[in-house]
Order: sequence, then C-alpha cells, then structure tokens
Amino acid sequence: MASFRNRVALITGAASGIGRQLALDLAAEGARIAALDRQGEGLDRLASDLKSQSVACAVADVTNLAAVRAAVKHLEEQIGPTDLLIASAGIGIETPAETFRAEDFTAQIQVNLIGVINTLDAVLPGMCQRQSGHVAALSSMASYRGLPHMGGYCASKAGLNSLLDALRIELRPKGIAVTTICPGWVRTPLTTPLGLPDKEMMEVEEAVRLILCALRARKPFLAFPARSAWQARLLRHSPQPISDWLVRQWARKMNKMSR
Repeated sequence: MASFRNRVALITGAASGIGRQLALDLAAEGARIAALDRQGEGLDRLASDLKSQSVACAVADVTNLAAVRAAVKHLEEQIGPTDLLIASAGIGIETPAETFRAEDFTAQIQVNLIGVINTLDAVLPGMCQRQSGHVAALSSMASYRGLPHMGGYCASKAGLNSLLDALRIELRPKGIAVTTICPGWVRTPLTTPLGLPDKEMMEVEEAVRLILCALRARKPFLAFPARSAWQARLLRHSPQPISDWLVRQWARKMNKMSR
C-alpha cells in the first residue's frame, strides 16, 4: 500500500466539498498539499485550517488552460513536483429537455471534462519525464448511463470515464497509475440543495475514507456506495427497454423524495 507521507498532492476543487476533505485528510497523513480552486476565500480557510508549511494555494478556473498552467507552475515551484493529482473540481446543473439550453451543457463539459484535461496538461509532462505519478479524477455513478434532467452532467462524466480509461492503458508502462472515482450521493455544497433524505446521502468524511483507501492501493476504479454501484451497473447492462423503465421508476422516486 502506497504512503502519502511527503508526497505532493495537487487537488483541484480544494476549497469545498470532497476536494477540501481530501486536502485535510491527506495533510493529516503527511502529504504536502497543492490546492487549486477559483474560490480564493475557501482556499484561505483551508490554509488556515491546515496551519502547516506543507500547503500551497493558487486561485484559477480549471476551464482556463493558461491560468491552470500558470497556477500549477507556481504551486510546484513552492512545494515540489506533483506526485498525486486529484481532479475534483466539478459542477452540476439540471438540463431538462423541455428547457434545453446549450449553455448549461457546455458549462458542465467545460468544468467536468475540459477542466480535467487542462489540469492533466499541466502535470502529465512532468510525471512522464519522472516515470512516476498517480492521476485520479472524480467522476460519478451518473456516468453509467443518461438520467432524466441530468443529461449534461451524465455526458460530461461519461466522457471523463472514457478519457481516464484510455490514459490508464497508455500511462501504466510509464509507472503512472490512473484511478477513476465514481461516488453516489455525497453530502457537499453541490448536493445539499437537492433536498434528498439523509439515508440517500453519504457523509463526505466517509466518502473520502473510501477514496483514500483506493488511492493507497492504486486501484484503477472505485464506485461507492456498493449498493448504488450495483444498481448502476444493472441499469447499464440491462436491455434498453428494461433499463429505461427502471430509470423512470427511479426518477419518480427521487422526485417524491426531493419535494
């Protein structure tokens, strides 16, 4: 099992949610944290909570390639080359067909997919040169198939899965591991407004515990919680009429719970 001690962990979306908790827990295990987010105040709070010289922060929007390149260069100059990249910056916007807006789809693809690509652009050359490293990105169980009102989000995460699948094969001979992380519902600022019942939500601390276990083992893929992962796989592999029927039932249930 890999240790995080003295390793440089570059985390995007580090100012809140899963990214913030990853930064806190990795720092507690001795990692040096390079935190990147567009929320400057959130990064200031993170740095204050860590109270350590082993953290460096940079403000950048992951959709801006030039800004990400500059931010990562600045972070690595302060804290060292990236050993572990965790791309956790992400957004979710409802995209119902009856109010279809291309802008809502584009925004999610820009952050959830292009944002990861931009971050990879900034760190992969160094990892390849050093012949070592670990790349991880937060996808979602929504990547398994399209879901009502979530078409833009599902598409962005499905594209991310395919990207990581390709990179995992290419980078393995270079000593670089790739981990795709597909959480279910986790209580974060992104999901809290949905109003889902407590039993449907995993606390962020438990989610991060599972993620770090997978990263230590350099696993290629993690989906959790287990029951939801099994249901998602069933939807993906069932005949289309059955899968569509199951999704309609799920959508009705979620609609009732969120009222």
